Amino acid sequence: APILFLTGIEGKMFQPMAYTFGFAVLGAIVLSLTYVPMISSVLLKPAAAGKTNWIIKLENRVQGLSNGIMNVLHKGYEPILGKALDNRKLVLTLALGLFGISAFIFSRMGGEFIPKLDEGDIALQALIKPGSALSESIEVSKKMEKIILENFPEVKTVVARIGVAEIPTDPMPMDIADAYVILEKDHDKWVSADTKQELIDKINEKISVIPGVNFVYTQPVELRFNELLTGVREDVAIKLYGEDLNILTTKAQEMARIISSVRGAADVRVEATSGLPQITVQYNRERLAQYGLDIDKLNQYVSSAFAGASAGVIFEGEKRFDVVIRLAEKYRKNIDNLMNLYIDLPNGNQVPLKEVADISYKPGPMQISRDNTYRRIYVGVNVRGRDVETFIEEVQEKMNRNLELPAGYYITYGGSFENLKRAKERLSIVVPIALALIFVLLYFALRSIAQSVMIYMAVPLAAIGGILFLAMRGLPFSISAGVGFVVLFGVAVLNGLVLISRLNDLREHGVTDLRERIFTATRERLRPILLTATAAIMGFTPMALSTSAGAEVQRPLATVVIGGLITATLLTLVVVPVLYYIEESRLHKSKSKMAAAVFTAILALAGLPALAQAPADTLTPLSMERAVQIALARNPQLKAARLGVSKEEKLKKAVVDLGNTGIGFTRGVINSPGFVDNSFEISQGFLFPTVYGTRSKVQNARIALSRQMEAVSRNDLVRKVKATYIQLAWAHSQLTLYEQLDSIYTNFARAADLRYRSGETNRLAKIAAEGKHQEVLLLKEQTLADVEIYRQQLSRLLNLQQAVEIDNTLEGLDLPLTFDTAAIRSNPLLQAMQQRIALAEVQYKLQKAQFVPEFSLGFFNQQIEGVPNNNGFMIGVGIPLAFWANSGRSQAAQVEVEIASAEQENYLLQLKTRFDNLLQEYAKYQAQLDYYQSKGLELANELVNFAGKGYSSGEIEYVEYIRNLDQANQIRDQYLDTLRLYLLTKNEINYLTGSL
Repeated sequence: APILFLTGIEGKMFQPMAYTFGFAVLGAIVLSLTYVPMISSVLLKPAAAGKTNWIIKLENRVQGLSNGIMNVLHKGYEPILGKALDNRKLVLTLALGLFGISAFIFSRMGGEFIPKLDEGDIALQALIKPGSALSESIEVSKKMEKIILENFPEVKTVVARIGVAEIPTDPMPMDIADAYVILEKDHDKWVSADTKQELIDKINEKISVIPGVNFVYTQPVELRFNELLTGVREDVAIKLYGEDLNILTTKAQEMARIISSVRGAADVRVEATSGLPQITVQYNRERLAQYGLDIDKLNQYVSSAFAGASAGVIFEGEKRFDVVIRLAEKYRKNIDNLMNLYIDLPNGNQVPLKEVADISYKPGPMQISRDNTYRRIYVGVNVRGRDVETFIEEVQEKMNRNLELPAGYYITYGGSFENLKRAKERLSIVVPIALALIFVLLYFALRSIAQSVMIYMAVPLAAIGGILFLAMRGLPFSISAGVGFVVLFGVAVLNGLVLISRLNDLREHGVTDLRERIFTATRERLRPILLTATAAIMGFTPMALSTSAGAEVQRPLATVVIGGLITATLLTLVVVPVLYYIEESRLHKSKSKMAAAVFTAILALAGLPALAQAPADTLTPLSMERAVQIALARNPQLKAARLGVSKEEKLKKAVVDLGNTGIGFTRGVINSPGFVDNSFEISQGFLFPTVYGTRSKVQNARIALSRQMEAVSRNDLVRKVKATYIQLAWAHSQLTLYEQLDSIYTNFARAADLRYRSGETNRLAKIAAEGKHQEVLLLKEQTLADVEIYRQQLSRLLNLQQAVEIDNTLEGLDLPLTFDTAAIRSNPLLQAMQQRIALAEVQYKLQKAQFVPEFSLGFFNQQIEGVPNNNGFMIGVGIPLAFWANSGRSQAAQVEVEIASAEQENYLLQLKTRFDNLLQEYAKYQAQLDYYQSKGLELANELVNFAGKGYSSGEIEYVEYIRNLDQANQIRDQYLDTLRLYLLTKNEINYLTGSL
């Protein structure tokens, strides 16, 4: 229940688990009250006296083994329990001491929001001087990529991007480059380092030779999520709020120096808010007075020269155009052009601007960041080698001691620490309420506050093991660990309830001796308590020992549950009986005091965080392999084929069919005087024995054919799923292409409109630009419809209610291929036809078996003229004299064999022809792809780039610009279509060879 009240990121992550667990418990309650009693009455029946079967024998052996194990445990447990009851104060003191030690360890354990996952790759940020040009960033990125690829063989690819922010409303400057270093997944092939951290250190050592560049290391997905969730790319953002930009910048630098001195701080970076070079003009007022100039006139000169100013109006008919003047581009490139700008004097002479003003570059503000209208700056830092919570605590302590802030300036801490803090604050309210509700339910069940408090002792007892095991494994507290505590408390409370309930039952049944009652209850309840704990421990052990991807999140959860169950089980079997002994043996007053004291301790413990996590229940994007797996498991057509196999297998029982047994009774045939004669007879007919053997072969052939038809259905389904997946990936790629064209033509239409308004072009250019833009928008809408159509088709093949999404692009798809012509022999439909021939052959043999005679046996008993028990028997033979009917059916069966053989031969011929044609198409598409990937796409990119530059500079007209864009788009579109046909051809080849 506490998990349902989580908000933010943690709520979205962990609420599905709470819903799943809750509905599972409700289902278990319904089944335990309905299905379990019913099935128990059916299956749990006692065996007849003196009779046993193999199930009872096996059950007795297992029970004997179980009883032997429990006897050993009882012999070890009962002396410990006896000593605990004799030394009650010592036991409670030790339990309280263990809890105190664990609480002390927990206070120093630290915490983090979610354990950091090892994504396997490296995200590298290159930070150069603020205000640097794009060309400089590109040059730095190229040098960095070259150094990394030349020195580290385990690096497969390095890709850098510049100016692309994760948040559209917060543009990324050109002086920051995001580089993604894709590493070899097989660590056995690494040669430069053994661990990723060691590799990062060596990479940093190599690329640090690039001057003027700072590097920040993180992981690709982590980098993206940090920016999307918190607005910064580092693990922790320490934000300083204030009004004055200079003070913010100065104090942020001081904060960065303080943070860098804290252990675990890495990649400390101050938000770049200043340092952008600006041309500053400071007028010399004495010189201005000497020349008779005024500042307003000089400002007009400067703005007109570089920005332009209106100098008049031109009329063409009813059209009006402003005449704007400014310096030519070559005269406004740098600061020297401004310094040498001549100013007209009142006397008609001219002087350069530098004679009356000081002109220089000065740093200016790059950006002004605000949170909720408050101006701020932040210091980003990645935390390595320690948990976030203790790191922030040490940073806060050093900040308070070494940093002095002016009035009105304050610091906040964001990032993963902010998420952890928010979750803790909410749980500090919700968890006590939930624990109080559980206590109320326990009171309703036991009707005793003292006993409810005793059961609640399982909470701190369980927390002891969870905390100690976390500390032993060196894991900080996190949301995953909180999930473990929630699970742990529930199981531990249930174990205590089982024990206390049995103690109360024994008291109601007249067991007055307190020690006897405790020993009897623990002896009877030791098995279910240990079984509950052991089952949970064994279930969580793989999670605790896992080292695969994502194990970092599950490991704390499993560690807490295993450790807590061990201590909770052991201490519950000792501490709870001791508390029960004290509660039952004292007066009500003393019992009330003890219960109040323990209950107070439980309320204090309620501050322990308890969080939860659940796997996302939403439909995640599917890989091609995963889509095939789902289709094979859910598709109704394949399910029908499997049921067909099951049907034929069940018909195997009908092979030996003897027909009906004839039973007859006759009375009064002779009817002699004084006697009544009776006759009883029984007869059974059967076929020649070899017929049943042939029938068995026919049914086996039918089973084999149905299995082969299942393989045909499976092969066809996999082909359809993969083909639809390829079509959907192609539609996505088409959509991406049209989105790029949409952006290009949007800018083109905007530029054409501006040129039209300024009179540089006529209206035709504007109309052409808008028309092309609308054409692209129409293609984009059509492609969106295609995407939805293919998604729905894939959902139907997978038998899913909602439309699915894929996790791959068309360029990222690859299919294995079999070129061997002999492989077509493995085609499932061809093998099914071969099996059909085999079936026809055995059916022909069965039809020929109809020529053999049939037999019948009979027995009779008669009473004639009062003489009883006149027995006899009958033997009959049925000979098929009218053989022409069987002969016709036999000949037809033989023709059926020939028909099946001819159809199989015809299909094989078609299969070979189709296979050869597909190989030709494959070679054709392969050649086209080689061209596009080596030259075509590069040519298309050059067409777009040069056309854009030419149109911007006025070197080409709009007609040529549109023609170049259309040509480039045609190349890219043909490339995607060729790649689609190439993949579909490979899929068809694999379908024909049965290698899907």
